[in-house]
Amino acid sequence: MWRPTRRRPSHSGASLLLVAGLTLAACADDGTTTPAGPSSASIVTTTTTTGATTSPTSPTSPTSSPTSTAPESTVSPTTSVTTTTPVVGDPLVGREVVGDFDQPIDLAVRPGDSALWIVEQSGRVVRVDGETRTTALDLTGRISTGGEQGLLGLAFAPADDVAYVNFTDVDGATTIVEFAVSGDHTFDPASERLLLQVPQPYSNHNAGDLAFGPDAMLYIPLGDGGSGGDPDRNGADPETLLGSLLRIDPTPDGERPYTIPADNPFADGTFADGITGAPEVWAWGLRNPWKIAFDSVTGELWIADVGQNRFEEIDIVGPVGEVPAGRGADFGWSAFEGTERFNTDVTDSGRVTAPALTYSHDDGCSISGGVPYRGTAIAELAPAYVYSDYCTGTIWALDLAGGRNLTLLDGFDSVASVRAGPRGELYVLQRSGTVYRLVPD
Repeated sequence: MWRPTRRRPSHSGASLLLVAGLTLAACADDGTTTPAGPSSASIVTTTTTTGATTSPTSPTSPTSSPTSTAPESTVSPTTSVTTTTPVVGDPLVGREVVGDFDQPIDLAVRPGDSALWIVEQSGRVVRVDGETRTTALDLTGRISTGGEQGLLGLAFAPADDVAYVNFTDVDGATTIVEFAVSGDHTFDPASERLLLQVPQPYSNHNAGDLAFGPDAMLYIPLGDGGSGGDPDRNGADPETLLGSLLRIDPTPDGERPYTIPADNPFADGTFADGITGAPEVWAWGLRNPWKIAFDSVTGELWIADVGQNRFEEIDIVGPVGEVPAGRGADFGWSAFEGTERFNTDVTDSGRVTAPALTYSHDDGCSISGGVPYRGTAIAELAPAYVYSDYCTGTIWALDLAGGRNLTLLDGFDSVASVRAGPRGELYVLQRSGTVYRLVPD
């Protein structure tokens, strides 16, 4: 087991915008022209720069270069993040190796199971129980691969012994499939049921995550369809499934393989202010919501949305009374990138939910979410949101209540995600192969 030199966490040296109110990580810059404006967001919280921060390198970009327009204005939040959670402490954090995998990209928790379920982008789901590894599912040969395509997400139903996977098929379409989990911890191929399929106009911005919320509904984040700069203007259009967060009940409804929850904002076609949208859409205005996470204590929804050329962002929305988190939220893309105006031909709805945090591409290239820490091994870390960036390999902890962004560890390589395990402890998945567990140091 390797651990770094013991040290206190520092406030991040990143230029941050904490707003009252998070691609495969390698696609933040799609080759578009950088809009004019300040190079980074202004700091509105006290920071120091005692921690090391690796300088990012630019990822490979696609050749397409749609035109992006200069910003005119900034977004102000229409809602505020109100939190009663405590300020985190100054945790001492180390790492230990779990093992090496083939492009590990996601980790899921199965209710009642202490094993880790690792998603390999190349096409397999691997169950890890101590030293024992079981291939639960192998979709190699059925998926498109390379870049941001492949097997991307996994979620287990909270009650039934059923699993859902998110992958891009051989034609590049986002595909959500249900499997029953057998007694030997494998997915029964005879039980396969197609839940949803969404054609993708480009190979990037597939998002790919899956999560069951506290309401037992299945949430599916989809990117804006790809290329760069939102050329099809999907982000601000809730009538398309692209650029949106979908919410469905995976129970069949007649001929439809899933049920539209009655409280979805567009269940009847129209929402507030006469906005119309697809019945599956729960929220919209997202560019490439790479990872989402629900806080297991508060029910808040955190979204790591990958930016274009300038800003990465973390969005957070809480439940309102009995209404689950994020209902009818517009997160602003592509009228805005972060808090800055982006495509001026896209109407500002006037009801945009501003990000909780943005950081500029001086400090990273593509956000890799991310989960609120609710484990017990590193008590002083709770309830910070822990995340990384694909280019920097730095692990940060956003202490929202304390207005701080702590640098915990650096030196990681091509981090695809930070996820919680069965007991709430955190795992760092490097797409280059190694999975680590974060431990007290």
